[in-house]
Amino acid sequence: MTTTEEERHVGGRRPMRVGPVSAVWRPRTATVVLVMAALLVLLGAVSIGRGEYPIAVPDVLRVLAGGGSRGETFVITQLRLPRVLCGALVGAALGVAGALTQSIARNPLASPDVLGVTDGAGVAALLVIVLAGSGGAAVGLLASVGLPVAALVGGLAAAALVVALAYRQGLDAFRFILVGLGISVALVSVTSWLLVIANVQQASLALIWLRGSLNARGWEHVVPIAIVLAVVLPIAVALAFRLDALDLGDDTARGLGERVDRSRLSLLVLAVVLAASATAAAGPIRFVALVVPQVSLRLTGGSRPPLLASAVAGALLVVAGDLVARTLLGGEVPVGVVTVVLGAPYLLYLLVRRTRKDSA
Repeated sequence: MTTTEEERHVGGRRPMRVGPVSAVWRPRTATVVLVMAALLVLLGAVSIGRGEYPIAVPDVLRVLAGGGSRGETFVITQLRLPRVLCGALVGAALGVAGALTQSIARNPLASPDVLGVTDGAGVAALLVIVLAGSGGAAVGLLASVGLPVAALVGGLAAAALVVALAYRQGLDAFRFILVGLGISVALVSVTSWLLVIANVQQASLALIWLRGSLNARGWEHVVPIAIVLAVVLPIAVALAFRLDALDLGDDTARGLGERVDRSRLSLLVLAVVLAASATAAAGPIRFVALVVPQVSLRLTGGSRPPLLASAVAGALLVVAGDLVARTLLGGEVPVGVVTVVLGAPYLLYLLVRRTRKDSA
């Protein structure tokens, strides 16, 4: 193998060029994405088949391919498929949001959960629920129209506050995380206050939503998050070269001509939009954005959390968590309960490892 060929295969990367467009091909990352995507399809078919009217996986796949009986088609496409699709899209959005924030801060502890974005979206959406009153029609209208807008505005407002408080002649990653934790704790207190002043019906609806649930998800929940993901994900992938520059350090990135603070802010806006939209669709499903990017990083062996792999892994985790919540735990247990059980020990592991690394 010549020196040029050796350089092309460093880290499993292979440069390719199509006309004026050049990119880097990573075979290991592509393999991981394809394997997880296949598992996602299989697990989604299993989840769709579970219910009071069980449907075998081959029959589910046949209906999704355009076949099957009329009854099976109705059950799958109208009652069960929206739930699985919503879970997959929400997980993908959270996975990419986590990969972006961790790459921006160059810290595995950075995520929309930790930085207050999820809590900001949750507080704004909870305000909509509380202000909607006890009327069922009003709640339904605001849940389908007001919640997405409120969650997006709340997430953006929380992120803007964190950036404003953390910015001191630049956006320091450590200060960014500390301020985000402080804002997150304050927003949790606001959430508790809103639950206290709400009536019983509003509090019950809010508590279910705050746990992160895919119960009763329909196409009206799938379409908004699908549109957001279809718009934001290509933009994030196209701007991935900025993450590569930021990963080298601020001074090196500036030496390469990168406007560091502007790049961080633009990528952070994309992460906030994804996290807030996911929160609006299914409530705060915590720890997905924290765990998934690091798992994807270890599977692909890159230098930073990969975006596409994090998207597929996030979708896989949420769909699997919802399947476990519905089958093994019994009843309609919110998927957010499962992700918290899985993610909390991982957060403790990261904190302990970080402490040992700093003290070494």
